[in-house]
Amino acid sequence: MIIRILGEGQFKLDDKHLDRLNKIDNEIVEHVSKGNKVEFRKDLAKLISIIKEEGEPLDPVEIVSSDVIIPPGDMSIAEAKKVFCGPGLIEG
Repeated sequence: MIIRILGEGQFKLDDKHLDRLNKIDNEIVEHVSKGNKVEFRKDLAKLISIIKEEGEPLDPVEIVSSDVIIPPGDMSIAEAKKVFCGPGLIEG
């Protein structure tokens, strides 16, 4: 799977990480719906960290369609309410 982190590039990530990422994504949806800024920030940072640590960065010159687009780590909770809703960003 190809995941883009806005402002940081694209990463190729093995599908074996999908369940773990989906769980964090669902927790972020919960935090955002409750307005819990601290936990939202913590879990968004965790999500980005896992993708960067476990994924293989793609050459920025290479143009590849992303399967999932993750917002930047400095996203506000107000912006997140438009993105992290329903099933979240990662289906699984």
